[in-house]
Parts: sequence; structure tokens; C-alpha cells
Amino acid sequence: MKILKIQALRGPNIWSVQRKKLIQMRLDLEEMEQSPTNKIEGFRERIEAMFPTMIEHRCSEGTRGGFFSRIERGTWMGHVIEHIALEIQTLAGMETGFGRTRETKTPGIYNVVFSYTEENVGMFAAESAVAIAEALIAGTEYDVEGDIQKMREIRERVRLGPSTGSIVDEAVARDIPWIRLGTNSLVQLGYGINQMRFQATITCKTSSIAVDIACNKEQTKRMLDLASIPVANGGICVDEEDLEITVKKIGYPIVIKPLDGNHGKGASINVVTWEDAVSGLAYAKKYSHRVIVEKFITGFDFRVLIIDNKLVAAAKRVPAHVVGNGKDSIQALITETNKDPRRGYGHENVLTEIDVDRDTLDLLEKLNYTVDSVPKNGEIVYLKSTANLSTGGTSVDVTDMMHPENIFLCERISRVIGLDICGVDIMAENLTQPLKENGGCILEVNAAPGFRMHLAPSEGLPRNVAAPVIDMLYPPGKPSRIPIIAVTGTNGKTTTTRLLAHIVKNNGYKVGFTTSDGIYVQNHMMEKGDTTGPVSAEYILKDPTVEFAVLETARGGILRSGLGFSRCDIAIITNIQEDHLGLSDIHTLDDLARVKATVVRSVKKDGWAILNAEDDQCLKIANELSCNVAYFSMDENNPTIQQFAKEGKIVAVYENGYITIKKGEWKIRVERATHVP
Repeated sequence: MKILKIQALRGPNIWSVQRKKLIQMRLDLEEMEQSPTNKIEGFRERIEAMFPTMIEHRCSEGTRGGFFSRIERGTWMGHVIEHIALEIQTLAGMETGFGRTRETKTPGIYNVVFSYTEENVGMFAAESAVAIAEALIAGTEYDVEGDIQKMREIRERVRLGPSTGSIVDEAVARDIPWIRLGTNSLVQLGYGINQMRFQATITCKTSSIAVDIACNKEQTKRMLDLASIPVANGGICVDEEDLEITVKKIGYPIVIKPLDGNHGKGASINVVTWEDAVSGLAYAKKYSHRVIVEKFITGFDFRVLIIDNKLVAAAKRVPAHVVGNGKDSIQALITETNKDPRRGYGHENVLTEIDVDRDTLDLLEKLNYTVDSVPKNGEIVYLKSTANLSTGGTSVDVTDMMHPENIFLCERISRVIGLDICGVDIMAENLTQPLKENGGCILEVNAAPGFRMHLAPSEGLPRNVAAPVIDMLYPPGKPSRIPIIAVTGTNGKTTTTRLLAHIVKNNGYKVGFTTSDGIYVQNHMMEKGDTTGPVSAEYILKDPTVEFAVLETARGGILRSGLGFSRCDIAIITNIQEDHLGLSDIHTLDDLARVKATVVRSVKKDGWAILNAEDDQCLKIANELSCNVAYFSMDENNPTIQQFAKEGKIVAVYENGYITIKKGEWKIRVERATHVP
């Protein structure tokens, strides 16, 4: 078998308007076209042994085990590859379920289509599925687990982080469109002039001065101290001389951490000797030239999340640890703990796997342990000095236990520093008493705090902390979209697009439009060339000056990667004529109509499809639409137009030199045709 082409569809497409993320693989079965699965000895047994979970694939049978029944009766390899591609993605932790396999007009060549969650993973799954199928046919060994791990690694490299992902998910739930800007976590919500941007948990509303203050731990501490907020005693050190002065002033035990650190990197906790203090200083200096030395406060590590100056969640963070059983070594206990299904690779799960690093070995050394030591039954052995989730820590939700005095304190801190999304780290025995009573203090204030510990705590209630972010960016009544008119057809698209853009501009909107000769914003040509595909549409929707989009949409872009927008307000098909047939599996007028129909099928429920009443294909398409439909014709005596007008449908005609709109018995003359430039 031979893969001829793999492409990713990213918007409404010819296979589905709802399922926007599809991989389309063009596959030549070669000699396997003559060998359906029932002619390959032992094929069913081998695929069932390799993928026992495929019993859940119902296939067209609609019953559990339906796919295996199809294999038993005989099905073609393209269909098998579609199911393998879906299954290996699911096994790698990416739930997908939609697939289609269709033979093209060329015998033995199939389009294998399946859904994906991460595009790069979907591409890899297509190639892997073909290789797995070939191994199953030949009855040879195949390292499926290796491919699944590779897919997890690709996903970790390209996916949005848990915080960014949660905000995107909340936006999608509220029908707010989003575009990823580049390959990192920078995301645009909304279109055109109504867009908002964010990266991780920094938004376009976040003050850069506030971020600078939060990143400067010394400045933060000074400002909090001046605002009568309890902070730990200490100072900034750059060498051993500074360290000695600070230790004399505050006494042991101390905490040493880099001034510009994050995720707990380079920190040493509960240091009680001069030797440990010196090595802690050297460790912290790997991450920052200047180092903070503070009094070590005993208690628990709490993180409080404030969004838009209101408390939304609080969590108690517990450092990565194991509990002894009197039998197993620390290394064996770590291995067992990492088997928890909630722990995963990187950010893929609620918790991160625990790894052994310098910090772990230092802590064990203080206890006179190594990784091979066997702790007593019930003994808790801490493996990290900080409670960050990214180092294997766990979190317990304590939002509902916070004392009102502490809520007031944290909300005030967010205003003192000036952050719209603010993480406050507190060390205290508990948050149920005011900090001034239990001796707790503020350790630091974080810009871009992680959401993972609140979204899915190890214990306690999960909190939807992404919702207040969207509430802040899009308060009730603020739109996220801009009006979109999409124009497709065989002839007249560019003229129609230009005319519409002219009408829209004359109605006071800043208009962006794409045509086969370039991209325009407010009649200024931004890019020259044929710009009728999804990339050009996205260009307009990304432009923060555009209030209204008119997009010429040609078939090439639809076939290549789908539409560049999730839905439009108005879609127009000028006509469907025999043009460029024989390219990209488009051999007949019906094939061409199916491609063009993608545009009108993406119109929102209360939007309008505008169709050519003189075109039989357009009339056929109209029957499958769930939006409003209006028709046009050059001939007011066209029987179809007369019939539609009688039925009370809205029609536009050219009569007596005028462009005229008709409904039932009445008509409005819009303009004399000669007056239209």
C-alpha cells in the first residue's frame, strides 16, 4: 500500500461542517484492493489480539463488536486503517471517533478520513496506521506501544498547556471562536475588532508594570510590607558575604531561592547549617545572579487565585512524597506512585510523574536516606522542597474554608500589585484563621499563575477558574464575532465580493475582503495574488481593525484544508458551472456542487444563504439547508422565481433596468443597474 497524500482539514469541509478537525489521507491499496480482510488468513485474530479495545467500535453495524464483525465478513484495508488511526489516538489519551473511508473514481485509491485532537499527532497516526495494517497483513511483530508513546510526546510538544487549554475550552463552550497565533500558547479569542488575546494566563488586559513588579520579588515584598501585608523577613544576596550578614540578621532556619526563579527551580528549604546555606546559594545562582534569603516559616504551602480582583479558588499544595510501608525502597514507592492513572507525562494528566533530581537527593541526604532506603510503615518521605505540581506535587481544594479576613487580604494584594490574574503564595498553618493570628505570611505574588491545581485538585472540588477569565474579557453584551459574508461559485465571485465590500463600507463599517487578486483592508491592498483560501480568510479575521469581513471562497482552499471560519452570517453561490473538472476527485457537476455547498452549509441558523434560481444545482442544495434562503435571477419571468415569490420567499430580479427585491405581491426597486459602478 502507498500513501499518496496526507492533509489536515481545519474548518468546515466537504466531509462535515460540524467536525472541523479531520485528517484526509489519499491511499493507494495497490495489490490489497484484491484482498479484503476475510481473504487474509488469521487477520481478525491478529487485530483483535493487538487492539482488544476495538470491541467498542460499533461501525455501521451499530452494535458493540460491529467492527470485528465487518472484518469477519470482509472489508477493505482503507476502512481498517481508518479504525486503527482512531484507536491509536484514543490509546494515546486523545479521544476521537469520527471516520469515513470512500473509494475515489480511480479503482483501488481511497480517501481515508478521521478526526484528530492535535494536528501533528493526526498526521503521525495516519502513517502509523498504514504501517500497523501492513504488519497485521504480514503477521509480523509491531511496536504499537512505541508509536503511542511517540504520539504522546508529539502532543506534549505542540498542545496548549492546561491553563491555556482550559480558557480555550471555556471560550468554545460559549461559542467564542479562537485562533492560535504561532506554535506557542499565544491565542486570539474572537474575530477582527472584537478580538482579545492571551498567553498562558497573561491577558491583553494584564498590566506590564504589574508583571514587572511581580517578577521582581524584592520590589513585591517592599510594596506588600508598606501596605501592612505580612511578608517573611530576609534580604537579597549575591555572594557569601551578603549571605552571612542576612543569616546573622534573621537566624536559621532559612529559605534560599533565585530572585528570578519559577516553578520552584533552584530553591533550598529549611536550611539550618552554614555549609548547606553556601551550597544552597550556589544552587540558586544557577538560575539567577541575585538570590533571596528569607526566614523559613513552618506551615503549609497555599496558593490563592484572584481573577479580576475577586477570589476564585484556593488550594493547599503538598510536595511530591511517598508513604513508607516498611517493605519497599523509596525508589520502588516512587515507581508505584507514578502508576497512578492521574499521573502522566508532562502536563498530559492532572498530576505529573515524580522524578528523582538533585533536590530529591539533597532532601533524602538530610534524612540519611538514599533512594534504596526502606522507610518505616506510615512514614511520609518528602521528595521535593517545593509543592509545585510540575515537580510531582498534589493539591487539595480549600476555597470554601478561607477566612473572610484572608479573602479581603488576597483581593487587596491583587490591587496593590495591579494584576488582573494573580496567584498569591501563602505559608501558614491554615487559611481558616486570619494570617495575623496564626503567624502566616505571603511568600510571593505570581503573574501568569497555573490553573491546573484548581481545575483538577487531587482532593476536593474542581473549580472552573477559566470562566471568570472569559467573564472579564467578554462581559455580558460584548460580542466576540464580526459579520462574515462568504461568496463562492464558478463565475462572478470577485465582482460580487467587491460590490458587497463597497456596500458595507458605505454603511460605515471598516471592511476587510479577500478576492482572487488580493487581500484588502479598507480598500488598501495588503497582499497581492489569489487570496481565496482559508489562510487569507484568517488574515482578515486576525486584523484588529476589521469590523466586517467579505470573503471570496474558492474550491481549492475548501478541498485543501476546509473553510477559514467556523460559520458565516450570509453565504452566496453565484452559479455552479462545469469548470476545472477532473482535479482533486471533482469529476462531475454534482461533485463540484458538494464542495460549494460547504460554504452555505456553514451559515448560522438565523443567517441567509443566497442562491441562483436559474441554477439547478443551487436549487438542489437549497433543500438541505437549515438557514434562511433567498434567491436571485436575471429574469423576472423565470417560473421558479415567480413560484418562490408566490410562496412568500424573498427574491431579487433584474427588471426594466432596475435591481428589484420581490416578496409575494410587493416589490422594492433598489437601484437602476446603470448606477452601479
